[in-house]
Amino acid sequence: MPLLRPISPGDHAFVLDLNHRNVEVLSPMDQTRLDTLLGWADRADIIEHDGEPAGFVMTFAPRSSYDSENYLWFTGHYDTFYYLDRIVLDQRFRRLGLGRRVYEELERVAAAYDRMVLEVNIDPPNRPSLDFHRRRGYDEVHRLGRAHVVALMALELAARPQPRSGK
Repeated sequence: MPLLRPISPGDHAFVLDLNHRNVEVLSPMDQTRLDTLLGWADRADIIEHDGEPAGFVMTFAPRSSYDSENYLWFTGHYDTFYYLDRIVLDQRFRRLGLGRRVYEELERVAAAYDRMVLEVNIDPPNRPSLDFHRRRGYDEVHRLGRAHVVALMALELAARPQPRSGK
């Protein structure tokens, strides 16, 4: 059974409800906004576990029409990047390794763009997300916001030369 599959119209109620239940760490989204984002997204997938929707994820490639302030910052500072806009798992499916597996797949896709970028809430803090991303090698590259501050983070994926052996 696939881990990720494209969001279909039958998934919209699930996506909107899950986004609403986690809106403190996500941007608000109604049906109109979801339809718009689906038109702009490179990927908009349902995360499945044992055939059941467990969450969703949305990513954007460079030169998208996406209007997020965070995405636009990356557009102004990098020629190539793959932007992870949101990933959310239903509480029942957390701590099962799904997030790690989704990131492995998205970072594989992002390698063609040299880096994967995203934002994490600093104020109010999203400590579990910050810790998760730092463990995966993401570095903070900038902060945005006043009342709601986010850390903009990047994971460099461009091919790095391998060290030569001492022989």
